[in-house]
Amino acid sequence: MPITARRDITVDPYAWLEQRDSPDVLDYLNGENQITETWLRDHNDQRDILFNEIRSRIRETDLSLPAVWDSWLYYQRTEAGAEYPRFYRCARPADGGLEIDSQSEQQLLDLNALAGEGFLQLGDYAVSPDHLWLAYSLDRQGDEVYLLYLKNISTGETTELNLNQADGSLIWAADSTHLFAITMDETSRPADLWRLHPQNSPVHLFHEADQRFYLHAYRSSSEQWLMLASTSKNTSEIQLLPADKPFAQWQMMAPRADGHEYHVDHGAEGLLIRSNAEGENFCLYKADPEHPYQSNWHRMVATDPVRTLEDFSVQADALLLHYRDQGLITLEVKPIRAPNYVVSMPEAVYSLHVQSGERYESEYVRLRYESLNRPAQIIALHLASGEQRILKQVPVEGPFDANDYEVLREWALSADGTRVPLSIVRLRDRPSRPAPLYLYGYGSYGASMDPWFSHARLSLLQRGWQFAIAHVRGGADLGEAWYQMGKLEHKENTFSDFIGCADHLVNEGFTSNRQLVIAGGSAGGLLIGNVINQRPGLFAAAVADVPFVDVFNTMSNPELPLTVGEYEEWGDMRDPLVAERVRSYAPYEQVKRQDYPALFVTAGYHDMRVQYWEAAKWVAKLRHSKTDSHPLLLRTQMRAGHGGASGRYQAMRELAEEYSFLLAVIPDA
Repeated sequence: MPITARRDITVDPYAWLEQRDSPDVLDYLNGENQITETWLRDHNDQRDILFNEIRSRIRETDLSLPAVWDSWLYYQRTEAGAEYPRFYRCARPADGGLEIDSQSEQQLLDLNALAGEGFLQLGDYAVSPDHLWLAYSLDRQGDEVYLLYLKNISTGETTELNLNQADGSLIWAADSTHLFAITMDETSRPADLWRLHPQNSPVHLFHEADQRFYLHAYRSSSEQWLMLASTSKNTSEIQLLPADKPFAQWQMMAPRADGHEYHVDHGAEGLLIRSNAEGENFCLYKADPEHPYQSNWHRMVATDPVRTLEDFSVQADALLLHYRDQGLITLEVKPIRAPNYVVSMPEAVYSLHVQSGERYESEYVRLRYESLNRPAQIIALHLASGEQRILKQVPVEGPFDANDYEVLREWALSADGTRVPLSIVRLRDRPSRPAPLYLYGYGSYGASMDPWFSHARLSLLQRGWQFAIAHVRGGADLGEAWYQMGKLEHKENTFSDFIGCADHLVNEGFTSNRQLVIAGGSAGGLLIGNVINQRPGLFAAAVADVPFVDVFNTMSNPELPLTVGEYEEWGDMRDPLVAERVRSYAPYEQVKRQDYPALFVTAGYHDMRVQYWEAAKWVAKLRHSKTDSHPLLLRTQMRAGHGGASGRYQAMRELAEEYSFLLAVIPDA
């Protein structure tokens, strides 16, 4: 059933754009797409050039690093011209290596054959513990509603599992017969847990009644336990089930208590619980699975007064603690039979994550490391010794040397005197004068913007551009307190931090007002919309992807998808003080009659996180109000959702379009 917002059109003159599928709305969106197409075509159109540049750097035919599981290797292949990967497995070599055995290779899934010409997003991809079955889920529209499938790997026979409104997640019980899946309610909130069997009707197990809480199921690292988590933005409740007893009762660990967040895994020392019960930086407890209640938790790692324990990873012979420290991840390894140590990385600004691919019993764990100037490396870390070995490096085809680019860490001052970090990459050998700079920000939900490498970004850097990330409050880049100081009544800090970063880049000579581009997506689009209302003359151009700019109206309508669950991030609009606070910074509400920078805005027609009309209404109001002649373009992807196009070449074309716009409106470097 189509989602239609309910607003008073006498209050909001552009509310008619919320009437999904109406002829007038479709005509408007298609008309805006035509305006965008005509402008790009008539202004130094470099879309094809940029697309071919980006494509030329990608190894189009490639093999992923195989994941080890029992006597099998599981991996993906990409082929030139194919939008999507194909999934395979083969027998693992007798020597325990990762070489592909072509004689035993089996193709498990071909997304290209399934996609045809339409949208396709793979959700879960879960092989049964006995390796005989493949369960997977597909979103065919972009609205994040998934169809569930079960494939007999031996025969190739595939059947659709009968479960409507599935969120796409699939968890196997240890018997390789039963699956657990979650469905969404009428507001697109994951709310109900089901047990599935291919020969039986789905069995409903649990309903999460509180609209603030979302359900999520997962398997422990040891594969011995299944976890069902009910989580809001600041509160958790987790239940346990032995993986080999799919009909048993789920056991509660700690009933939800407002503000208590915890996450559970299982390893050699029993249940491990990351919890903020003793402080916002989190500590680690352990508990006996037979007595999992909170009264039986024993502190294992105390709360660090400076660093946030952001996550932890469990292997049979080691525990890895992920600390967030001064904007970076530090990994502390605690082997069972060797001294503790800290993993060292070569760059001063980087992204580091533990990646799947090794078995729980392995003496190795895989790390994914990348920096703004270095493509991702998959590293095998020997847990006992700390020895590192590169297993795979993402290639960059054509001329490329990471040392040609310098990576910098700068600190800007926000309006309240808080120091805000910036990560910057640019050509090392460049003129010492201001140059075009692309400043990216997000600043919501505690999401940390760890520096990442981009093949596409090289098209800007090689033209003399610079790229920077503003690690503003509202993200957790500097820990949990950094997040808390950028939400609810502190949300203005997010915007002040970003403006402070932009001022710093201009004042320190990195760039100028006529060369500074800002960009953000989703909640980051709210950031962009706010700061161009506050300081339009500070920026030459802005990019807002699927922007959450109609936050006041959306948060006032609890019937819209996911609104109630957002109260803990933005506030409950039934409180007049909250409503006035949100109205004061909402981009759509605060559009003024003034000059604005050049703007490139995107939307996804089937987006259920940020409805297409947020961008459409905002652009309509800006077009009516703004006093400048700068371009204002809206591109709505009519067959996509929140993440844009689903195919890899389609995604490249979207970036090429954005970059073509920027190169047309920003003076040469």
